[in-house]
Amino acid sequence: MEMQQIETPALLVDLDTMEGNQRRMTELFAGKKVRVRPHFKNHRVLLLAERQVAAGAIGITCARLWEAERLVQRGIRSVLVANEIACEAVMLKFIALSRLAPVIVAVDNAAMVRQMAGLAGEDRKLLNVVVDIDLGLQRCGVADEEAAVQLAKIVVEQGLHFRGLMGYEGHLQSLVPGPEKEKTVKAALSKLVRAKEGIEGAGIPVEIVSCAGTGDCLVASDYPGITEVQPGSYLLMDSYYVPYAPDFQPSLTVLATVISKTGDDRLVADAGVKAISGEHGLPSVDGHDELRINALHAEHAPIQILDPSSTVKVGDKIHIRVHYQDGTVHLHQRMFGMRKSAVEKVFQIEH
Repeated sequence: MEMQQIETPALLVDLDTMEGNQRRMTELFAGKKVRVRPHFKNHRVLLLAERQVAAGAIGITCARLWEAERLVQRGIRSVLVANEIACEAVMLKFIALSRLAPVIVAVDNAAMVRQMAGLAGEDRKLLNVVVDIDLGLQRCGVADEEAAVQLAKIVVEQGLHFRGLMGYEGHLQSLVPGPEKEKTVKAALSKLVRAKEGIEGAGIPVEIVSCAGTGDCLVASDYPGITEVQPGSYLLMDSYYVPYAPDFQPSLTVLATVISKTGDDRLVADAGVKAISGEHGLPSVDGHDELRINALHAEHAPIQILDPSSTVKVGDKIHIRVHYQDGTVHLHQRMFGMRKSAVEKVFQIEH
């Protein structure tokens, strides 16, 4: 299939760029003790997760238990759910999944640990958990190192399999690379390592210390005590992230069709917020600096024509650069893998 045959709006990935991003990540971590456990939530494509493991990833990180279920069904057994679960129905699914594979779940609440242990009964030893520590994002995670030690003790007392620690310094991802960012990230990571030392001091082995994303995984890769990182954006990338992770290049666009042009100064494309995210800023039109997207409606993108000599007309297809991939990928059922102007592969996006 050629690009012109694709019905719009449609999510496209440039395969040459995506594959280059994967090669670059493999190169950056070659010979390092810290391993890469890529995040599934960014692309939600099982085939891409398989490719990441084949390229050397230690396993896969995901955000939801249902994602872990799909990954295990696909044969990927080393999965970290970098998120808490607090629903009995989900806990029961976690227990069932743990009988099939050593899936790891994050915990930050003693009551939930006790509930999981009670629900699992004699199978509680199969439940793998890491204690989550808040590294300043103020989202999930226990508050400090002492709380991490206490929760690790409860995990062990309840008979669950304590695997280690995780934290996510997501609020630091968007700092511009340089000495100041490195200093700030290391200060956050030190909290994880101090907790590791405290837990080991209590006689509990710590196998895993997991953290970081695409924007700071290189800082974490050389930090003593860290065992793995969770970059996700690097594979597909988006234009929002480029300044913070310059080793990787954007590969995603949404293909749209110009459906209206009622004057010399504006046109409309058929891709609104149901096809592309504007959460972190409006996207731009690839290859057309004379066009500026002024808004995203539900099904429309009003576009201002900055140069009246523009030749874009009704019926033309345009590529809108994806500015925020996390908010865009899940809007689509499939992603077209493009080699030049031809469709080489159609990827199913998990929902």
